[in-house]
Amino acid sequence: MDQLLTTYAFDASQGLETLRDFIVMGGPAMWAIAVVSVLMTTLILWKVWQLMWFGAWSGGRRSARALAFWAQGQQDEARICLAGRRSLRARLLRAAMDSAADPGLSEADAKTETARQARALLAQARSGLRGLELAATIGPLLGLLGTVTGMIAAFQALQEAGARADPSALAGGIWEALLTTAAGMAVAIPAQIALTWFESVVDRLRHDMEDTATRVFIGAAPAATQAKPVVAAAAE
Repeated sequence: MDQLLTTYAFDASQGLETLRDFIVMGGPAMWAIAVVSVLMTTLILWKVWQLMWFGAWSGGRRSARALAFWAQGQQDEARICLAGRRSLRARLLRAAMDSAADPGLSEADAKTETARQARALLAQARSGLRGLELAATIGPLLGLLGTVTGMIAAFQALQEAGARADPSALAGGIWEALLTTAAGMAVAIPAQIALTWFESVVDRLRHDMEDTATRVFIGAAPAATQAKPVVAAAAE
């Protein structure tokens, strides 16, 4: 067992040393790309945890039960069903129910207040997406910068060598310069995939919130007075 742990520790240290040598070959641009990759990975993991906390992948059964109670006129039971729920659907549903049941608010004011709450909740759901967008944009640019500077250095060395230039040394300098382009693309591709995925999750969440909030006002007002969905108004 001790021998196995020693082997794993040796392999890990060897891998870290290889990674360090790989980054050093790419120069300053490679260090910047490495920092961006670490921040991107951390942001993706945090965003997955945040969306799970917001109930993005939950079935919304509690919200459906609350809406059923609300449609039957059992407002207290509907609020009890949502008590302690932290998902964005439940939070918006509570806000819509409170606004619809507030005697001091007209129907238009209640919908305006619900739309305001929806904007705040959707802003929370979208937090961090700009960072992924930046990583997807800046990764290839940093890689291109490293490649350009590396090529400049390689051709400067070729000029200084003159007739005694070694083609193999020039080729080595060029492939080392191209490492940064590959590294930048390796950062940008998963960042773009994660960004597209998170945006689709938020869009589906927005649709669900729109549906639940609209159903609250359908149950609170005659069908003839229905207006446009409140979350759709918030997204405009």
